Amino acid sequence: MSYEIALSGINAINTQLETISNNIANTGTYGYKSSRANFAAMYAGTQPTGVEVASLTQSIDIGGSVSTTGRGLDAAIQGRGFFVTHDSSGASMYSRVGIFSTDKDGFIVDTFGRKLQGYEMLPGSTTLGAMGDLKVPAGQIPAEASDTAQYVGNMSADWTTPTAAPFDPTNPLTFNSSQVMVVYDSLGGKHSLGQYFVKSGTNQVTAHYTFDGVDLGTTTALDFNTSGALVTPAAPVSIALGTPAGANALTVAIDYTGTTQFGGDATVRINSADGFASGTMIGVQIAEDGSVIAQYSNNRKEPVGKIALAVFPDEGSLIAESDTSWTSSPASGEPLFFTPGEGMAGSLTGGALEQSNVDMTSELVSLMTAQRNYQANSKVISTQTEMMQALMQAV
Repeated sequence: MSYEIALSGINAINTQLETISNNIANTGTYGYKSSRANFAAMYAGTQPTGVEVASLTQSIDIGGSVSTTGRGLDAAIQGRGFFVTHDSSGASMYSRVGIFSTDKDGFIVDTFGRKLQGYEMLPGSTTLGAMGDLKVPAGQIPAEASDTAQYVGNMSADWTTPTAAPFDPTNPLTFNSSQVMVVYDSLGGKHSLGQYFVKSGTNQVTAHYTFDGVDLGTTTALDFNTSGALVTPAAPVSIALGTPAGANALTVAIDYTGTTQFGGDATVRINSADGFASGTMIGVQIAEDGSVIAQYSNNRKEPVGKIALAVFPDEGSLIAESDTSWTSSPASGEPLFFTPGEGMAGSLTGGALEQSNVDMTSELVSLMTAQRNYQANSKVISTQTEMMQALMQAV
C-alpha cells in the first residue's frame, strides 16, 4: 500500500508543478491570474490511500499592478469585472486584458479579433443604447453653427470716455478695448466676431460689434452698479451677424454674466462661442468611465459608445481558456453587466494595462517545497523497494 500512497503523492506533486510552472511562465502575461493546487487526503474507509489534487484555486480577486502604456485603446480594470468579447461564432469570452484596436470595418476588437461589447451612444446624447458590438463610425462629423457665446471680463473703472467720435473700429481713439472671438457658420466656415467696448457714461459701457471686420451698427449697453457688478443686460444679447455666402443666417446670443467694472486693468477670462467646423476622425481613446471617445481633426471629441464589464457571482469558478480568457460555468453563475465604475464593476484606467498577479518569490518557494516533497515520496518508494528486496533475500 505504501507504494500506492507514495505514487499518489508524486502524481499530486506533478499537478502542483504544472500549476507552478504555468504561473512562472505567465509572469509577464497581461491580465493573467495565478492558480494554486489544493491537496486533499484520501481514505478507503479508515485506511489512508494517499493524496489527490482536489481543486485548483484561481486568484481572480487579486489585481495585478497597472503598467502605463500611453496608448489610447489600452485600458486596465481597477477592481472587479471582465471585458466582454464575442468571437466569430458569437460566443462570449471574458478577459482582463484591455488591448484593443479598430478593425477595417470600425469595430473595436481585441488582439485575437474578438469584438468588444458595450453600449452605443448617439451623438450629443448620454443615453445608452442596447448592448452589442462597439463600433466607431467612419467619415466626418458635420459642422455646427455657433449660436451661443460667453464673455466674462473686467471693464476697467479707470476708463475715460473717448474724446474721438463717432465709433470707428479702425480708429483706436474711439474705443477703450476690443476683443475678437471665432464663430462658425452652418457650413463650418470660420468668422471673426469683434466686440469693441466704449466708456459711455458713469458705470456704463457700450459694446459695438463687427463681423469679419465690418461694423454691424449694433450696440449693447452694459450697466454696472456702484459695487462693480453687472446689472444689465440680465440675459444673453442676441446679435444678428448676417448671412455668410452659401450658409444659413447666423445669429449669436452673447452672455455677459459675471462681467465686472473694477478699478485697475481690463481683463478677459472667457471670450468664446460654441460651434465648430467639420472634421474627420483621427483617433480613438478609452476614458476612465468606459466611454469610447472618437477624436476628430477639428479638435472635437465625441463619445460613440461605452464599454460593458461583466461581473460574476463566483468568479473563481470561471473556466480558464487560451488567450488569457475565461468562459462562464454553471458554478460561476450568469454574468451581470455594468458600465465601469457603476454597480459592482470596477473603474478603468485608460492608457494602461493590468499586469500578471503572479508573485514570483512565492512561486519559487512553492517550487522548492514541491521539489522536497517529490524527493520525499520518491524516497518512500526506494525504501519500500529495498525492504522488499531484503525480504526476498531472507526467503
